[in-house]
Amino acid sequence: MQFNENKYSALLEEIFSLTPSVQNVGFTGEAYKPGLEAMRKFDAHLGHPWKQYPCIHIAGTNGKGSVASMLASAFATRLKAGLYTSPHLTDFRERMKVISNDGFYMPSKEEVWEFFQEHDVSGLSFFEITTGLAFWWFAKQKIDIAIIEAGLGGRLDSTNIITPELTIITSIGLDHCALLGDTRAAIACEKAGIFKRGVTAIVASTDNETSCVFREAAGDAGCPLIFADTVSSGFDENALLGKMDLQGPCQSTNLHTALVALNVAGNSAEAVSPFEGNASCNHLKIAQAFKDIPVSEIEKAIEKTAERTGLRGRWERLSTEPEIICDIGHNPPALEINFARLENLHKPLIIICGLMADKDLDGIARLLPSKAKYILAAPDIPRALPADKLLQKLSSLRPDLSLTAAPTIAEGISQAIAESPENGLIYIGGSNFVVTEALEYFKARPE
Repeated sequence: MQFNENKYSALLEEIFSLTPSVQNVGFTGEAYKPGLEAMRKFDAHLGHPWKQYPCIHIAGTNGKGSVASMLASAFATRLKAGLYTSPHLTDFRERMKVISNDGFYMPSKEEVWEFFQEHDVSGLSFFEITTGLAFWWFAKQKIDIAIIEAGLGGRLDSTNIITPELTIITSIGLDHCALLGDTRAAIACEKAGIFKRGVTAIVASTDNETSCVFREAAGDAGCPLIFADTVSSGFDENALLGKMDLQGPCQSTNLHTALVALNVAGNSAEAVSPFEGNASCNHLKIAQAFKDIPVSEIEKAIEKTAERTGLRGRWERLSTEPEIICDIGHNPPALEINFARLENLHKPLIIICGLMADKDLDGIARLLPSKAKYILAAPDIPRALPADKLLQKLSSLRPDLSLTAAPTIAEGISQAIAESPENGLIYIGGSNFVVTEALEYFKARPE
């Protein structure tokens, strides 16, 4: 069947209505299918496309998208890098990009159409479909390396069919507890499920609750293990942080983790590694590509991570008059850091907040800055907690807060802009979907 825009739109609507996504309906039995059997069968049908290029696999509660994007931007100084992340904000094709020094691009609508015409996706989850599509498309693009972000957990995640050259775990926090476990140790165990025999694993940081879990998992898997916070990256990280277009209070740890990973990637298996356990990357092409790159070139690439990879919603400034920041942080560990930074700015603060119904409202409520004014609104998806219910619950949990509700995110933004004082700050967050609607608002807003 020949491509046209109307048929493409109808096809996507049909496929995604038949395959509910976690993004829209949450972790239901239809949307989230833990286990690898279906994905392995689909991968075999596609011809195991991921075997045509080396991969780096990244899991973690928060920060994995930022680390993945930093790595892709750095690798793209010499290599054609594929980047697979989730969730998307405005177009599902955002999940898969090719990054090079010429910029980034997503699959065309014609390529997506071709994929669905050639391959039967019935019975698969949305994430299984997009993972297969990404791996297939990367192979067609003849990429040199793929940076693959796990969707949920690690052990049973659809991306865990790959055998990577390097695995990375970013932060560990309490999120999706019903599926991954209700302690950080249990969640760490699920994330460590991406460890593979002989493949170096990098964990962002040590702590009393999770370090022993990672050490045991690495021992069982038979892989070298590096805790990034115990080694130097060799870069001037403070100077680099101040120049990066990817901002946010979490980026210091993310940057250090990415830089340590680049050091490991630059060590071939035949080289003597400076890291414990002779940690190295087994793929010579990666090591050779990085052998002679000036540090300044890598730093410039990382400074422009957001621009080079199209990453959005990470402490992103949407406006300067008034100052408006949006961030996709949506669980207590991420929001605690964001709210602390907002309070430290000491500006009159309006927070536009929307949450999913399945989030830890009690935990989030405890973190909300008391001096801010809140405009509560629900994004237009079934998972969202209605604004009136959010208002009712927060009024009970935090009677000290100044709370109002708006019918939509867009109306909440308009209200905040009208009420913000000259030196004020507006923060938009609580959910990826809130940020999505904020981006759409500013895209449609006249200059």
